[in-house]
Amino acid sequence: MARWLSAGSRFSCRRLVVCAVAGLLIFQAYNFARQVGVQYDRIKRVVALQPPALTLEEIEQVEEMILLPPNGLKYPQTINLNEEFVNASSRARNIFFPKVSWDGAVDPRKAVKNTSYFYSPGKVWLDTDGNPIQAHGGGILFDYKSETYFWYGEYKDGPTYHALEKGTARVDVIGVSCYSSTNLWAWKYQGIALPAEERDENHDLYKRKVVERPKVVYNEKTGKYVMWMHIDDSTYNKASAGVAVSDYPIGPFRYLYSIRPNGFDSRDMTVYKDDDGTAYLIYSSVRNKEMHITSLSHDYLDVTEKMEKALIGQYRESPAVFKHKGTYYMVTSGCSGWAPNEGLVHESESIFGPWETIGNPCVGANKAFRAATFFSQGTFVIPMPGADPGSFIFMGDRWNPEDLRDSRYVWLPLTVRARKERFNGLPLWSRVSLFWHQRWRAPVTQNGETNYIAKSQPHFDFE
Repeated sequence: MARWLSAGSRFSCRRLVVCAVAGLLIFQAYNFARQVGVQYDRIKRVVALQPPALTLEEIEQVEEMILLPPNGLKYPQTINLNEEFVNASSRARNIFFPKVSWDGAVDPRKAVKNTSYFYSPGKVWLDTDGNPIQAHGGGILFDYKSETYFWYGEYKDGPTYHALEKGTARVDVIGVSCYSSTNLWAWKYQGIALPAEERDENHDLYKRKVVERPKVVYNEKTGKYVMWMHIDDSTYNKASAGVAVSDYPIGPFRYLYSIRPNGFDSRDMTVYKDDDGTAYLIYSSVRNKEMHITSLSHDYLDVTEKMEKALIGQYRESPAVFKHKGTYYMVTSGCSGWAPNEGLVHESESIFGPWETIGNPCVGANKAFRAATFFSQGTFVIPMPGADPGSFIFMGDRWNPEDLRDSRYVWLPLTVRARKERFNGLPLWSRVSLFWHQRWRAPVTQNGETNYIAKSQPHFDFE
């Protein structure tokens, strides 16, 4: 009798355990189904608000980015991504700077029809010779005469060091590089368009000084290509804007001089050329406390007396200016050295202002990525050729202060809604939206080739 009761008790315990496990599985399945339903409803709501160019499958990367545990890290949800980014010895380093041996590179030499022209933000990007592109803090010029894009930037293929014991990371000035392309993806290295000065320590381009953020515009009246750039000394106290000129887009550029525009200090800057041919210099001033906008002279070689201040007291830098349907937009970053921070978009009916801040444009990935502009700093915005009006490409730099030559590029699609297309009071989407995608492609034609010059209807590919 005792043995029977003992056996019965064991049977009851077994049945109880089985029931408990089954109940737990049912509960987990219910929660999973519920979460799937919630996500599905969210996606339906998002799709209902999208511009016509986007479809459901293109939204997938917009909702959430899942980070797999890096080697040796079991719980990625506990990682502080901002701390890991600035930690050169972090085991999560590959999230921000993927190794070529692990994740490959964007390599135009391996282009295959229908699988080419994909951008992979953060990956090493090679030129047509197989070398990493060195065009940091740069800008794009489209030359209508040759129907070619030219990408100018800081050539940083040198050792990183600190000018002072606690000074900022830097690379000796090598010069301003130039790359050419007919499709914005496969870039041919054209050489150093503006070289550094090796011997004259008093020259603005002396190798131990600072040359940053070069931008080039073409002047139809003079037939000259004009380059503006941030000129500084190693302590960042000179704070000036330099100008150079050339007869050809690939250079050589002849350096003219540097100025403090309108008598103010000038640090991060850009140049914007408007539809009527007027060009403007936009620069951070008063130690980055405010932004200044000034028009350039008819030959683009100097500034005029017309200058207005914007974003006063907001401490913004790295301006990138573009225009859509008569409205001007400016993307800026905060001031945090090489570390990324939250990007903001500002808009105005006039290039001279007043400028209204309309918020962080970042959509997708996760909260930490959005708060750090996908761990990049903007440098330029260009129209997305072949796409619908309001489609642009955001160009950003993901700086690597431990090895500046290994800084990466973050190019992403950016869209602008015209005022009549905006959904007022809806917090889900900004008026300007910068979309995260791990891999994406600009408009292509039906045969898979790029169609950057023609104004055709776009086909977007995202993964």
